[in-house]
Amino acid sequence: MILIELLPYASIFGFLGLMFALSLYFIIKRYPSGNETMQEIAEAIHSGAMVFLRREYSFISIFVVVVFFVLWKLFSINTSLAFLTGAFCSMLAGYIGMKASTRSAVRTTQAAKSGGLPEALSLAFQGGAVMGMSVASLGVIGIGVIYYFTKDPVIINGFAMGASSVALFARLGGGIYTKSADVGADLVGKIEAGIPEDDPRNPGVIADNVGDNVGDTAGMGADLFESYVGSVIAAMALGATMVPAINYMSLPLILITFGLVCSLLGVFSIKFLKNFNPQSALRNSTYIAGFIFLAGAFYIIKLVIGNSNIFWAVLCGTIAGVLIGLESEYFTAGPPIKSLAKTAETGSAPLIIMGLAIGFESTILPVLTLSASIFISFKMAGLYGIALSAVGMLATIGIVMTTDSYGPIADNAGGIAEMSRAGGEVRKITDKLDSCGNTTAAIGKGFAIGSAALTALALFSAFQKTANLESINLINVKTVVGLLIGALMPFAIAALTLKAVGRAADKMVTEIRRQFSTIKGLMEGTAKPDSDRCIDIVTKSALNEMILPGLSAVVMPLLVGFFIGAEALGGFLAGATASGVLLAIFMANAGASWDNAKKWIEEGNLGGKGTAAHAASVIGDTVGDPLKDTSGPSMNILIKLMAIVSLVFAPLLM
Repeated sequence: MILIELLPYASIFGFLGLMFALSLYFIIKRYPSGNETMQEIAEAIHSGAMVFLRREYSFISIFVVVVFFVLWKLFSINTSLAFLTGAFCSMLAGYIGMKASTRSAVRTTQAAKSGGLPEALSLAFQGGAVMGMSVASLGVIGIGVIYYFTKDPVIINGFAMGASSVALFARLGGGIYTKSADVGADLVGKIEAGIPEDDPRNPGVIADNVGDNVGDTAGMGADLFESYVGSVIAAMALGATMVPAINYMSLPLILITFGLVCSLLGVFSIKFLKNFNPQSALRNSTYIAGFIFLAGAFYIIKLVIGNSNIFWAVLCGTIAGVLIGLESEYFTAGPPIKSLAKTAETGSAPLIIMGLAIGFESTILPVLTLSASIFISFKMAGLYGIALSAVGMLATIGIVMTTDSYGPIADNAGGIAEMSRAGGEVRKITDKLDSCGNTTAAIGKGFAIGSAALTALALFSAFQKTANLESINLINVKTVVGLLIGALMPFAIAALTLKAVGRAADKMVTEIRRQFSTIKGLMEGTAKPDSDRCIDIVTKSALNEMILPGLSAVVMPLLVGFFIGAEALGGFLAGATASGVLLAIFMANAGASWDNAKKWIEEGNLGGKGTAAHAASVIGDTVGDPLKDTSGPSMNILIKLMAIVSLVFAPLLM
C-alpha cells in the first residue's frame, strides 16, 4: 500500500504542475509581440477580456458568499470552506488561462510571420498548455488537500459544488458574451456592410475576439475543471461505501495525479511533433499522454485494489472519450459538412433544415458509445466502475484542455493578422491553425459531453446511496412528476440562454449599425470604431442574462427534493441527464456543422466568398453559434450541478 502512504504528497505534484504552467506563461511573454499596430490590437483584446472576467467574478463572488454561509449554517464550516476552495480553484484556473490566451495570440501571429507554421503551432500550443496544466494541477491540489485533512465524502462534495457553481455561471456568461458579439459583428459586418471577417473597420470585431477568450478559454476551462473534479469526487463518494474504503476512495486521486504527469509528457511531445501536420501533431500529443496513462493505470489499480476488472472500466472511459471526440469530428469536419455546404446553393432555409438533421443524427453514435461504456463498466466493477470510467476519460485533462485552449488562441491570432494587415501568407498560416482549432474544439466538447453523462450518472448513484433510496420506482407518481420536471430543465435553460443571446445580439447590431452610419470615414478606413462601447454593451448584457439560468439550476433540485421528496428528486436527476445529454450533443454538433460548412465555402469551394451560397452559410453559422457555444455547453454543467447540489443536500432529505 505504498501508493496510499504517498497520497499526502499528491498535492505536491499539483503545485509543481501549477508552477510549470506559470513558468510557461512567463516564457511566452518573452517572445516577440509584433509591431505597434499588433500590440495595440492585442492590448485592446486583453483589456476587454480582463474587464469582463473581473465583472463576472464580482457577480459570482456574491453568489459564492451567500452559499458559503448557507452551507455553514446547514452543515459545517468545513463543508463551506471546501465549497469556497472549489469555487476559488475554478476561478483561478479561468484567470490564469485568460491571461495566457490573450498574451499568446499576438505572439502566435508574430511567430507565423517570422517562423512559419511550426513555430506558430508551438507557441499557440504552449499558450493552451498554461490553461490545460492549470486546470489539472488545481484539481489535484484542491481534492488532495481536502481529502488529506478530512476524508469525509460530505465535505469533499462541497468542493465539487463550488467548482460546479462557478462553472455554470462562467459558461453561461462567457457563452452569452461570445455569441452575441459574434452574431452582431457577422450580421452587420459580413452581410450588411459586405466587409471581411475581422476587418478593423467593424466596431464589433474586438468584442468578438474578446468573446473567443471568455467563452472558449475561461468558460470551457471551468466546464472541464468541474467535470474533472466531479468525476473524481463521485468515485470517492461511491468508494466510501466499499471495503476497504480507504483504498477505493484513494484510487481516483492517485489516478489523476499520475494523469497530471502524463499530460505534462504530452505537452513536451509537441517539441517533436510540431513539424508534422498540425492536426496530427495535436491529436498525437493527446494519444501519447493517453497511452502512457493507461499503461501506468493498470499497475496502479493492481497495487491499490488488486482487481484488474476496475482497469477495464477505466479503459472503457478512455476509449469512449476518444470515440465520442472522433464521432463529433466526423459530423462537424467530415463528409457531412460538404453535403451541408452544397445545400447553401439553394438558400439558407435548406441549409438550416439539413444542419438540424445532421445535429439530430449526430446524437446516435455518441449515445450508443456512452451506453456501451456504461454497460461494460458496470459489468466490470458496478457503480464504482461507471464513476471510474469518467475518471479514465478525464485523467489526462491537462493535455485535452491544452488542445482545446489552443483553438481560441489560433482564432485570435488570425483576427490580429487581419486587423493589422499582416498579409495573405500569414493569414493562410493562422487560418490553417484555426481550422485545427475548430476540430479540437469539437473533440473537447465531445469529452465534455461524454464526461458529463458519466459523471452525472455516478453522482446520481452516489445521491441514491446517500439518501438511502434502495430503488427509484417509475410507477410512483411522484417519481414520474420529478422525471418530467427534470427532463424539462434542459429545454427551459436552452430557451433562457438562446433568448439571452438574441437580446444581447440585438443591442450589438443596433450599436454597430449606429457607428457605421454616424462615424464619418469609418467605411473608408480613415476613422476608428468605438470598440470599447461594444465591449461594454455586451459585457453588461451577458452578466445580467446569466443570473436567472444559473440560479434556476441550483434552486430547482432543492424545490423538488424538499417539496416532493427524495425519490422524486431521483427521477428529476434521471430525466435531466437523459434529455440534457441528447440536447448537448445535438446543439454542439449542429452549430459546428453550420460553422464548418461556411468555412469550407470560404476556402474557395462552391465559388467562395461573395456568392449567394456563402451568404446563406453565414446565416446558418449565425443560427448555430449560440447553439454550439452557449446553450449546448451549458447542458453539460447543468446536469452535473443539479446532481452535485442534490448529493450535497441529500442528508437533509433523509
